[in-house]
Amino acid sequence: MSPYLKAGAALGALLLLPVTAAQAQQKLTLEQVFASPDLAGPQPRALKLSPDGKLVTLLKPRADEKERLDLWAIDTATGAERMLVDSKKTGSGAELSEAEKMQRERDRSVAGSTGITSYDWSPDGKTILVPVDGDLYLAALDGKVTRLTDTPDGELNGVVSPKGGFVSFVRGGNLFVQPMNGREKQLTQGASETLSWGVSEFVAQEEMDRRTGYWWSPTDAQIAVARVDESPVGIVTRTAIGGEGTKVYQQRYPAAGTPNAIVDLFVMKADGSGQVQVDLGADKNVYLARVDWSKDGKTLYVQRESRDQQRLDLLAVDPTTGKAKIILTETSKSWINLSNNFTPLSDGSFLWWSEKTGHGHLYHVRDGKWTALTSGEWEVRDIVGVDEGKGLVYFTGNRDTPLEQQLYVTSLAKAGPLKALTAKGWWNDAVMDGAASRIVVTRQNADQPKQVYLADSSGKQLQWISENALKGDHPYAPYLASHASTVFGTVKAADGSTLYTKMLTPPMQPGKRYPVFMIHYGGPGAGRQVTNTWSGALNQYLVDQGWIVFSIDNRGTPDRGKAFEDQIHRAMGTVEVDDQLKGVEWLKAQPFVDPERIATYGWSYGGYMSLKLAEKAPGTFAAIVSGAPVTKWEFYDTHYTERYLGQPQDKPSAYPGSDAVDEAVKIKDPLLLIHGMSDDNVVFDNSTALMAKMQGAAVPFELMVYPGQTHRVGGPKISVHLWTTIENFLREQGVDPAK
Repeated sequence: MSPYLKAGAALGALLLLPVTAAQAQQKLTLEQVFASPDLAGPQPRALKLSPDGKLVTLLKPRADEKERLDLWAIDTATGAERMLVDSKKTGSGAELSEAEKMQRERDRSVAGSTGITSYDWSPDGKTILVPVDGDLYLAALDGKVTRLTDTPDGELNGVVSPKGGFVSFVRGGNLFVQPMNGREKQLTQGASETLSWGVSEFVAQEEMDRRTGYWWSPTDAQIAVARVDESPVGIVTRTAIGGEGTKVYQQRYPAAGTPNAIVDLFVMKADGSGQVQVDLGADKNVYLARVDWSKDGKTLYVQRESRDQQRLDLLAVDPTTGKAKIILTETSKSWINLSNNFTPLSDGSFLWWSEKTGHGHLYHVRDGKWTALTSGEWEVRDIVGVDEGKGLVYFTGNRDTPLEQQLYVTSLAKAGPLKALTAKGWWNDAVMDGAASRIVVTRQNADQPKQVYLADSSGKQLQWISENALKGDHPYAPYLASHASTVFGTVKAADGSTLYTKMLTPPMQPGKRYPVFMIHYGGPGAGRQVTNTWSGALNQYLVDQGWIVFSIDNRGTPDRGKAFEDQIHRAMGTVEVDDQLKGVEWLKAQPFVDPERIATYGWSYGGYMSLKLAEKAPGTFAAIVSGAPVTKWEFYDTHYTERYLGQPQDKPSAYPGSDAVDEAVKIKDPLLLIHGMSDDNVVFDNSTALMAKMQGAAVPFELMVYPGQTHRVGGPKISVHLWTTIENFLREQGVDPAK
């Protein structure tokens, strides 16, 4: 075990600010943790720079209703801030369509939010397209808001075309285009219960990070539009049990090993004429992963992924004929991770992200020749901006440590020295304007919630957008006296891999042993627990109660290289469980830990991990909480599950060893099972299958289900109920810090 490192050293002075006697007496409650305003302070989302760089726009939660977002603008010259669109005054209050509800559920960044969850600048910088309550509005910078649509059907995926000539959207499964100051026109026909145009299918939204199903050419002349035929997809009867009744949905859900939707791609003119189908190849059993246009609009680039996700082709398509040719291919013996880093350049070359060396890096591809721009045992995350005039590319990555993320700049032409534009000790995200002249940086660390500042292209801070300092009237200021700093450390896995850990502790008395609340996720692709990011008020609440809060990131998690992640290929529920138990082994060896009072908690993949931990190591935990777990991977969707396990019908199949139902009879530790009864992601059948197995073997467990709640069980009151239920369960098992 390496020495623990304190996070947020740069904030040491801040955390030593004088604390009043009144502040020193305040301890967090669950009601305060989930109430408005957010204890993390302003949490701006969807940050963008206006086309002229004069404004930063953002979605900001209301102080009295943190789930509701409004559109705000900040003047980059003066810092003056104003609300551009008030969602309560603008919206009709109409209920969202089921399609939009599900789109929001798929997009974790806005799940559970109301009001304005997206917006799109017009290229002239004079207006902004704003969806509110299922309709579209055009907001001027003087505060005037014009309603564009007023129909019973909601409008999805509304955008302004690149040249600003049109507004486009999907209604009732068909694509519509409306000239600015003109009348809307329906471009596609034939939408039905199983056929739609211009929207992304379930797995594209949930697993592929593809949020739309149509793409304007940069000249406004043409649109590439996906047609999705869901008729081959199996039907899951989803019984959405609510508090005042039950709705039954015949949901098209592509479970592992079953047919996917058939997705075709067409190109048409802005008026819907001249429609041609893109040649995606003879094999229809593929994924439409990404679609982009060249800078001049003369080439359509399509990323086509094989069903087994071991091959990714980049196609160059003639948009006038639909003919395609392969210009680049990636292959893998495990799976290929998709990215959003494909960037066409003015000379016809492009930037490409690849893990072909074992780590994700940037390449400049020209006429089939690859030039590596970055290299080494670290990961490039996202391209943030490109300045072709100066020959520079800006991107985020973790060169210094996987615990943090920095913004870097390097040459577009060749491998050269990287320059970090953000400070160590922080997790940084960034957006830039189209000219790559300004940067909006969002930074945070374990001791400081998100701050936002404006910088020039050299990284020099120009002004705060949201300083969010933990002092004065900040909602978290009254609780600083009991704030526990996060400490990071490492544990060695069985194969020698370094596993990162984090821990928060209450003030500890010599000789006293403390209970541990262990939080895990452990799945691939997302959900890392051990990063230098704001630890959240809930963790601090648990520490206030007397818990040690602990997490470890196991093999299989991202941002550590492909070999580290690939260890779960066709082996879910193996090495990641072993690594979590290595964390428990370390905990039990510490003189300040009570080895008889270690509780563990996880949600989604983490809920699955809770079950696998209970099955593999009975008697290890004093209590186990499993939220919304996958219990049978045959129930989960194609793109995610087959990426890691192949198909259930493979010989041999990886599914029996990875599932969590059959071995549930081995569970000896007290278990609390939690699930939302309207979950359309990890469907409720996962928990009912587990319940039936355990009941049939007379294995006791406790259960809490939430009518009307989806995969995200939450909301101010619901969240309080959820965590009160967990606390009561732990108390009943004798895992109580007050003990």
